[in-house]
Amino acid sequence: MRPRTVLALATAVLATLTALTSVGPAAHAAASPRTYGDGDGGDGGGACSPRASVAGYSDALDKTEYQGTPVAGLSALARDVDGRIAALSDRSVLFSLDVHTTGGTRTARTTRAVPLADERGEPLDSEGLVVERDGDRLVTSETEPSVRRYDRAGTLLGRLPVPEALRVAPAGRARANQTFEGLTALRHGRTLTAALEGQLAGDGKDASGRPLVRMQSWDRARDGGFRAARQWGYPVDEKLGVAEIAATGDGRLLVLERGYEQGAGNTVRLYLADPRGADDVTRVGELTGQDGTGLVGKTLLADLGDCPDLGAPNPSPQSNPLLDNIEGLAVTGHGHGHAHGYAHGGWLRVLLVSDDNASATQLTRLYALTLRLPRLPHAP
Repeated sequence: MRPRTVLALATAVLATLTALTSVGPAAHAAASPRTYGDGDGGDGGGACSPRASVAGYSDALDKTEYQGTPVAGLSALARDVDGRIAALSDRSVLFSLDVHTTGGTRTARTTRAVPLADERGEPLDSEGLVVERDGDRLVTSETEPSVRRYDRAGTLLGRLPVPEALRVAPAGRARANQTFEGLTALRHGRTLTAALEGQLAGDGKDASGRPLVRMQSWDRARDGGFRAARQWGYPVDEKLGVAEIAATGDGRLLVLERGYEQGAGNTVRLYLADPRGADDVTRVGELTGQDGTGLVGKTLLADLGDCPDLGAPNPSPQSNPLLDNIEGLAVTGHGHGHAHGYAHGGWLRVLLVSDDNASATQLTRLYALTLRLPRLPHAP
């Protein structure tokens, strides 16, 4: 999403990638590279909460170009079939990133840029990304909204059906620039889920006063395509929107909520959400938290403003200078057991990226985090 009201999380390349470093272009070139943490959720200065720690960050991509194309406006991350990271720009370009280690310093470089277009050859407001096992790309656009399928060369292969109510007004009830912001695959690729950033017209709040936004799912058909399936209601924090979602691998979702306040900067919170007990609200005209309508439950993993700042620079006012307009999130590693004495549940390594909105006062920054998940409860 191009406006600065944002919140998000993103991805890494190798399960062995455990930290990023604060190297970057121009202004950061004179400083000695610094590597933070081991990315395993251990102790040290990286704790953001009891369930999240930040291993490090990198500004290596900030204000760079690849063959004349600005590496900017990054809105989504996904692990590609070749082990690299696919990074989607909201300016209708899909980049390939090599996130790597050189001489003990973790950094990133761009290796490919593929332009994307709609059926008329026009650019997308591209926001969400899933890479399928065969390498096809599923990409959301906020404009209509839409979900389109592309091959690795950027050739348009098809488009998924979208329920009428989710279309931007006057065709539906969605608000412009508040539609499909996040996209992920569940059930080993058999289900696709997109999250709207903001509310549909007429939808209200739950009993706690949290605005209710919708998540739309599609199930894979025998021919490999997708058909529209369930729809869930999700309570987003006041003054925040859903920036990204990512599957944890056990039926649950990571949800990145974000917001922006002039003078104070970004608010970025990471939640663990469980849609398994939520009711299908496809036929519910107005979501108001009414009795008998089960919503997606969520548990706070971390407010990223509580992370250590790691000495990170920032050209804009931020309550924590480490933060910027975080918008992309990908899971890059996972495990289970009793690591560091935390029994039950498991851990995830995630990579996040911030969207600089092609602004001189914002950053394209990568973040490496480790998350400890609570035990998976039985489905209601």
